[in-house]
Amino acid sequence: MAGSTQTISEYIVHHLTNLAYGKLPEGFVREDGSVIGEGGAWVMAHGGEEATAMGFNAIHIDSMLWSVGLGIVFCWMFRSVAKKAEAGVPSGMVNVLEMVVEFVDNTVRDTFHGRNKMIAPLALTIFVWVFLMNLMDLIPVDLIPSLLGLVGVHFQKIVPSTDPNITMGMALGIFILMLYYSIKIKGFGFVKELTMNPFNHWLFIPVNLFMEVVGLLAKPFSLGLRLFGNMYAGEMIFILIAALFSAGVAWMLPAGLLQVAWSIFHILVIVLQAFIFMVLTIVYLSMAHEDH
Repeated sequence: MAGSTQTISEYIVHHLTNLAYGKLPEGFVREDGSVIGEGGAWVMAHGGEEATAMGFNAIHIDSMLWSVGLGIVFCWMFRSVAKKAEAGVPSGMVNVLEMVVEFVDNTVRDTFHGRNKMIAPLALTIFVWVFLMNLMDLIPVDLIPSLLGLVGVHFQKIVPSTDPNITMGMALGIFILMLYYSIKIKGFGFVKELTMNPFNHWLFIPVNLFMEVVGLLAKPFSLGLRLFGNMYAGEMIFILIAALFSAGVAWMLPAGLLQVAWSIFHILVIVLQAFIFMVLTIVYLSMAHEDH
């Protein structure tokens, strides 16, 4: 939590700064006073200013490691349960994961109207993976950054879904699948769909193309930014509540109650955002499979 040597503003900025690795330009003056030599240098950023100077090539190490790590946890967890599954009545974790699989399968059956064996596994992967990333938001905001700070890691964001690079990266993957199946299934009909709707006349082709392309591009942006915006706002509230603990003894109890109340409410947000991302993915891919 915010210490006596750190203002509330610095505390918030610190918790919202990723652990970034990238190339600083030649002549850049770092926070410790050193100057980047000829040709630039690939280094770990020591603050938001250095991460900004790295530009597009900066890699958010924390977001990458946490998202990949949670993906591995997802694969390990389902593989372990699959090996334990029996014909009898399931119990424990087997029962929970079977309920998740059945829930996702029913959602796909109700929403997806094409024929594609990949959609159900993709939907399950998205739902559980996004849920696990969102679930990291319930870990106290100071716990892991403080522990890693003891070994010299000064920046650490542990909720991958609060990083637009992660959410937009997933949305871009869905967008590529949308384009692939639209072209594969509709063929030239996809071009006709973009140019002859909603006005079925060749004079309106420029207007139709503009409207359809804007609508098409809006899908991945809405998909990625919706998840990012909701999770980022939730993380910001957790940080603000944590900052109250440094305001004095009188604020300890109110801050603790607020932390518990927001955590309980945020459980709904965590599940809902994972569900929305999954459902929109299914809907968008279903639209890509509809050949009128």
